[in-house]
Amino acid sequence: MIDLHLHTTASDGRCTPRELVDRALAAGLTVMSVTDHDTTAAIAEVEGYARECGIEALAGIEVTAVEDGRDIHVLGYFLDPAEPALVQFLKKQRETRVARVHVIAARLAELGVPIDLRDLLDEAERQPGRSIGRPQVARALQRAGHVADTREAFDRFLANDGPAFVSRPGSPPEEVIGIIHRAHGLASLAHPGRTRIDSRIAALAASGLDGLEVYHSDHDEAAVTSYHRVASELGLLMTGGSDFHGEPAHGLEPGAATLPVTEWQRLSTARHRHVDR
Repeated sequence: MIDLHLHTTASDGRCTPRELVDRALAAGLTVMSVTDHDTTAAIAEVEGYARECGIEALAGIEVTAVEDGRDIHVLGYFLDPAEPALVQFLKKQRETRVARVHVIAARLAELGVPIDLRDLLDEAERQPGRSIGRPQVARALQRAGHVADTREAFDRFLANDGPAFVSRPGSPPEEVIGIIHRAHGLASLAHPGRTRIDSRIAALAASGLDGLEVYHSDHDEAAVTSYHRVASELGLLMTGGSDFHGEPAHGLEPGAATLPVTEWQRLSTARHRHVDR
């Protein structure tokens, strides 16, 4: 099984890098990619331990772009985590995330649901590669007893139309695609069924987008069929994965959504597409 969308504690996942590999091994994965949000901090540990366990692991990331005040996530695969332009870009991304969390916390306090983020912010300061965001805020809301679980936290407060939602400044998806290419990676639009920017996919493909995440745990059979057609018509590679965070409220495990072997072979063959940049 091939799962190319997995998260660790380097961003908003609940599993450490080694725990994630253990879960992937138990689920029967043969190929995996850790795609933490705006950080590559877990890649080296995941790759090393996965190799010991007989799993092929490729360097990945999920970068947050912003368009019209909304987040658009772009996955990157086979990239070089040490590429200077990528390193600097991600540092700014994480700084923006910390600033946004402060504003969200202030807004929650105004709504009468205060949370304590001191431990989270201290940890982010101690670990410069750590990326924080709304899922950690959701867990803080749960710990404070304001919600039963993280799903309720998003439904009541943190979703894009929620009273504590705070938009962020950020780069457009075209720029993010370019950054991933500079790091010699392939760029794929994450979970289009959730992002709902179907009208922009053709333009992004024309701007260099390499792939589309056709297979995702949020995509039902109709969505998979639809995005498979879109990818085929635009000549895009197909990617896929569970988007596993280890979050009990989500009930997902690694391998909950997987990439077919034939599409993995196409993706793997294209891995050197941007190496000469």
